[in-house]
Amino acid sequence: MNAHVPPPTAHSDAPLWDLSDLYPSREDASVQADLDRATEVVGQLNAFEGQLIAARGNAAVLGERLDQAITLYEQASDLLGALGAYAFLSASTDRGDAAAQGFEGTLREKITTIVTPTVWVTLEINRLEEAEIEAALAAHPTAARWTPWLRRVRAMKPHELSQELETFLAERGPISAQWPRLFDETLAAIRVRAGKESLTLAEALNQLSDAKAARRKAAAEGLSDALGARTQTMALVLNTVAADKALEDRWRGFKRPADSRHLANEVDGEAVDAMAEAVAAAYPRLSHRYYALKARTMGRATLDHWDRNAPLEEKITPRRYGWNQGRDLVLESFADLGGDFADRVQIFFDKPWIDGRARPGKQSGAYAHPVTADRHPYVFLNWMGERRDVLTLAHELGHGVHQTLAAGQGSLLADTPLTLAETASIFAEGLTFDRLLATAPKAEQRGLLAGRIEDGLNTVVRQIAFHRFETRFHDERAGGEVSVERIGEIWLEEMGASLGPSVTLNPGYEHWWSYVSHFVHSPFYVYAYAFGDLLVAALMETRAKDPEAFTPLYRELLAGGGTKGYVEALKPFGLNPRDPAFWTIGTRRLEGLIDQFERLA
Repeated sequence: MNAHVPPPTAHSDAPLWDLSDLYPSREDASVQADLDRATEVVGQLNAFEGQLIAARGNAAVLGERLDQAITLYEQASDLLGALGAYAFLSASTDRGDAAAQGFEGTLREKITTIVTPTVWVTLEINRLEEAEIEAALAAHPTAARWTPWLRRVRAMKPHELSQELETFLAERGPISAQWPRLFDETLAAIRVRAGKESLTLAEALNQLSDAKAARRKAAAEGLSDALGARTQTMALVLNTVAADKALEDRWRGFKRPADSRHLANEVDGEAVDAMAEAVAAAYPRLSHRYYALKARTMGRATLDHWDRNAPLEEKITPRRYGWNQGRDLVLESFADLGGDFADRVQIFFDKPWIDGRARPGKQSGAYAHPVTADRHPYVFLNWMGERRDVLTLAHELGHGVHQTLAAGQGSLLADTPLTLAETASIFAEGLTFDRLLATAPKAEQRGLLAGRIEDGLNTVVRQIAFHRFETRFHDERAGGEVSVERIGEIWLEEMGASLGPSVTLNPGYEHWWSYVSHFVHSPFYVYAYAFGDLLVAALMETRAKDPEAFTPLYRELLAGGGTKGYVEALKPFGLNPRDPAFWTIGTRRLEGLIDQFERLA
C-alpha cells in the first residue's frame, strides 16, 4: 500500500446517521400530521392577535397572555423546526438526489405558509412600552422566563416593518433560499481531476494536507480548474444574495451590511471592527512570521498556497486515525474536563446521531444541527482519518454537548448568539489537541504543534480575512453587480495580506472564494469563529489556574444557552470582553505557540 493512501479503516468505518428519530421517511404520514398539528397550534396562537395590546392597561392579564402566546409560538417552532431539520439533514447527505432536494424545497414552502401568519407576534410585542412589559412580567412571574427572548425581540424594534411587508418578506424566504440551494448543488456535483483521480470537493480539500507535494499540487490545480469553470454561476449567486440582503437592510434601516448580524449576535459593530483590526494588525506577528518559519523548515524560500497545511516533512507520513481511534481520543478529552461532559458525548456514539462517512453527493464541511430543544442534535462531517478530522469531530461534538445542555431552556431560549455559539466547539478542539500533543511521540510533536498553529491561524487570521473580503464585496455590490474578475481581485488582496510574502497565491487561487458556503448561507457569520477562538483562549487561561473550580462555571455557561449576552456570561470567570486587553490574550497565546515552534525548528 502506498504511504499516501489511507488504510481502509481510515474513513470507511465512520458511521451513518439514522433520521428515523425525526421521521421514518419522506412519505410517512407523520410528516403531514405534524404540518397539520403546527397549523392547529398557529391557529391557537393567532387567536391572541390584538389581545396583547388590548391588555396593556392590566399588567396581570398582559403577563398571562404574553406567557400563553409565547408558549404557543415555541410549540409551533418545535414542530416546524423538526420538519425543517429533517428535510435539510436528509438533503445534505445526497445533494445529487433530486427527490431529496425537491422535498426540502417543497417542505420549506409549506412551513413558510404555516408560519407567515405569526409575523404579528413580535410586531405586537414591540408596540408595547418597556414599562408595560416589565410590569406584566412582575405581575405574572411565570412569564418572566421569557425575558431573554423578549430582550432580543425588543432589540429588533427599530428595524421592523409593517405587518404587510413583514408578511411579504416571510413568504419570499423560500424563494430566496433557492440561491443557497443552487450553490450547494453546484458544489456537490463538482468532480476534481487530480492526476488520474476524480475527487469530490471534500476529498480534494483533504488532499491539500497530503504528505506528497505532487498530490497537493494536483489537488489544488484540479480544484482551481473545477471552481474556475463554475465561477460565473457562483458569482451570480453571491451577487444576488448580497443584493437581496441589501434591499432588506435598506428597508429595515441598517446602515452597514453586517449590522443585522451584529444585532442578532447582541454585539456592537464597533467591537467587531476593533477585533478585526487587532487581528489584521497582528498578521505580521502571526501568519507572516509562521509561514516564513514553515518555509524555512521545509527548505523552501516560499510556500505555494497548497502548502499552507502541508506536513512539514514529505518522508514522514502523518498519522492516520480510524474512526474508533478518533472516537476514543475525543471521549478522553471531554473526560479531562470533568463533570458529565464525556457521558453526553458518549450518547452521540452510542446512538446513530453522527453521519461521518464521506461519499459522493454528500456536501462538504461539518456541522452540528440542534434540531429543536425537545429533540436531539445530529452531527455531520466528512471523516478522512486525518488529525484535523479528529479535531473537527471534537469541534462538532462540542456544539452537540452545548446544544444538549442548553435544551432545558426550551427552543426559544436555548438558541445561542454567535458570540457564544462557537465557545464549546473551539474549547473541545483545544482539549483534544492538548491530548494529541501529550500522547504523541517526541518525533511527532513538532508536526502536531505546526498543525495546531495552522488551525489557530485558520480560525482567527483566515476567518478575519474572510470577513474583510466579505465586507469589501458587499460594499462594492452596493454600487452594482461585481464581476467575477473583481471578486477574484478582492479575494487575492485580502488573502495575500493575511498570508504574507512567504505564501505564493498561484494562478487559479482567485476562484477559491467560491467554495466558502458561509458567504451564501450566512453572510457575516465568519467573524464568529475568530471571536469564539479568542474568547476560548481567555477561558482556557482561566481553567489552567483552577481546573476544578472552572468546570461547574463552564457547564453553567453552556446550559444557559441564549439567556445571557456574552458580557454577562463571562462575568463569573472574571473576564471582561469590553476591555481591549481581553482580545490580546488569544493572539498572545498563538504567538506563544509560534515561539515554541521556532525553538523546535
